[in-house]
Amino acid sequence: MHRRSFLHSAALVALAQVAGNSMTQDALATAAKQQGDPLLDAWTGPHGGSPRFDMVQVDAFKPAMMKGMDLNRVEIAAIAGNRAAPNFENTFAALDNAGRPFGRATQIFQIYTSTMNDKRTQAVETEMAPVLSAFGDEIVQNEALFARLKKVYDARANAKLSPEQKRLADVVYTSFARQGAALGKVEKARLKAINERLASLFTTFRQNELADEESYTLVIDNEADLAGLPDNLRDAAASAAEEKSQKGKWLFTNTRSSMEPFITYASRRDLREKGWRMWTMRGDNPGAHDNNPVITEVLQLRAERARLLGFSSHAHWILDDNMAKTPDAAMALMMKVWKSALARAREEIADMQAFADSEGTGIKIEPWDYRYYTEKVRKAKYDLDETEISEYLQLEKVRESMFWVAGQLFGLQFVKVDDVRVYHPDMSVYEVQRKGKRVGLWYFDPYAREGKNSGAWMNEYRTQEKFRTEITPVVSNNSNFVKGKPGEPVLISWDDAVTMYHEFGHALHGLNSNTNYPTLAGTSVKRDFVEFPSQLNEHWLSTPEVLNQFALHHKTGKPIPADLVAKIQKAKNFNQGFSTVEYLSAAIYDMKIHLAATPDKKIDAGAFEKQTMAEIGCPGEIVMRHRPTQFGHIFSGDGYSAGYYVYIWADTLTDDTFEAFNEAGGPYDKSVAKRYYETILSVGNSVPPDEAFRRFRGRDVDTDALMRERGFPVTKT
Repeated sequence: MHRRSFLHSAALVALAQVAGNSMTQDALATAAKQQGDPLLDAWTGPHGGSPRFDMVQVDAFKPAMMKGMDLNRVEIAAIAGNRAAPNFENTFAALDNAGRPFGRATQIFQIYTSTMNDKRTQAVETEMAPVLSAFGDEIVQNEALFARLKKVYDARANAKLSPEQKRLADVVYTSFARQGAALGKVEKARLKAINERLASLFTTFRQNELADEESYTLVIDNEADLAGLPDNLRDAAASAAEEKSQKGKWLFTNTRSSMEPFITYASRRDLREKGWRMWTMRGDNPGAHDNNPVITEVLQLRAERARLLGFSSHAHWILDDNMAKTPDAAMALMMKVWKSALARAREEIADMQAFADSEGTGIKIEPWDYRYYTEKVRKAKYDLDETEISEYLQLEKVRESMFWVAGQLFGLQFVKVDDVRVYHPDMSVYEVQRKGKRVGLWYFDPYAREGKNSGAWMNEYRTQEKFRTEITPVVSNNSNFVKGKPGEPVLISWDDAVTMYHEFGHALHGLNSNTNYPTLAGTSVKRDFVEFPSQLNEHWLSTPEVLNQFALHHKTGKPIPADLVAKIQKAKNFNQGFSTVEYLSAAIYDMKIHLAATPDKKIDAGAFEKQTMAEIGCPGEIVMRHRPTQFGHIFSGDGYSAGYYVYIWADTLTDDTFEAFNEAGGPYDKSVAKRYYETILSVGNSVPPDEAFRRFRGRDVDTDALMRERGFPVTKT
């Protein structure tokens, strides 16, 4: 996602306003030259340039961003005040070229707030969030700028523009209009205030969640209480305890990468419950880090903003600019899948309850039992043990396999480099090449630490472009694996390996971009399209070509046995009910709560959760994948709000696309890979997503492909 902005000193602003037409592109370029500031300056050095993380100082973030705003403001004033008639080049192209120093400073700042977010960085984030929001609104609400954009936009059909230029005009103008550029002065002022307050609330939500992740841990003193846990998890917990000066104990952190394996394998039911409650109550504990009042206010403000912008709800505003178009369309797809997923989940619960009954424990399956008994049933049904699989899934080998797949499909090579600065010694950097030519840089930040957001994600440090000069992309993948003993390989679960492939799919989307304008490049696509390339990439992990070469036993080095691969394939859709219900319950909740929210209604997020789960018949043995107070996708920013449905929407595209590979020569079919690259992966948002998919598939998406992939029945209508 791109962030553009604008500001300079008062003198420069005045100069630009007076100079008008005389403020040429050369003058603008001079204003944006190197400032002698590592946060603002263009990235130079080997491999196309990269951020100077070695020179970053937290105290420099605020002054750099403020100066960047100043530099950007003078550029905007020159564009808006240009006396020449507006055309594509002096308006849309000039705007896309503006704000580079500011963009670099904020990008590095955002990298730190997600990966190195100590107390000093959090203080800057708290102070700057409303300032940055106000600055964005200042640009959108610039009447002279919007008037010029509108003139070019209205005349675009007869302006002899290229298809990509017309697309840029459409995307940028629509973005301004959707954000209130055409509102009256009173409405603009209120909208600006709402956005500033939301920016502060989003920051509070993130910091509250991080505080609960860092404040609560599960410490075990007695080795006997580790019963059921594989050696690699024990070793990681011992190392974590030693780092906290608790040598001789075992410490499990309140993050998914630590707690989910614990509740999957720990035999002590009371400890599973303790860990599960700690994990699911993040942000839901009384006191300073309670996210419930934050959610209530966020919902009210979003509802008010939507009405100001002419929409009946925040959900309607969000969906209007996505492929789904309406909340009804998104809900229709979710409920179509929900019925089958619910039926499958109930079958799975019955199987687990029967297994528990056979043990004579007299327990009823609870949420903290689900993953534990899933593994018991998996072993009984398929003779498949997740711990056995993880013996063959070494973190570094999985990374190598991703590189190999990218080479087979897209001709990419990844060459490790040591002359690029990083923000943490755990990171590694690779130059990505195709036929010896640099494509971009890929950073890998794999391990959990304090100050780092939990989960896994892709970040686009620099977006590809070529409309002024050719600039190659810089992207990263970030995970939260727990380190084991020094010198020993880190073993990961099958689900973690799938997640690595997913996030690497985002990285490939950014790296393979081949557009002119940065606003249209890489992953800057509609939200329910951006998850398409990432979810598609997951499919290659289970191919025999990958498993036979890279799934090597961490001790013997021998490849994974053929019979174990066969078991994995046979059990492909095992537990699909749970995984789909866990996800869909959260996605449905997201949509429903944003449809229900009004400016004057104070919604209790927890009560709404109970109500929604009852309405849709969610089994009590399963909770939402992200409970409200830790649902950062939807409450720590607007990005996925009323949009968590996008994963299931994208999966319709994903599964239909993978069928195209299998209908041809299989997963590594060169002709299909080439067509996918040319029509989807390289075009960014320069082509509307539905049109891009039709170019690839020759027709609209077949949503039944998703049902077939998950092993759910397909109902003919």
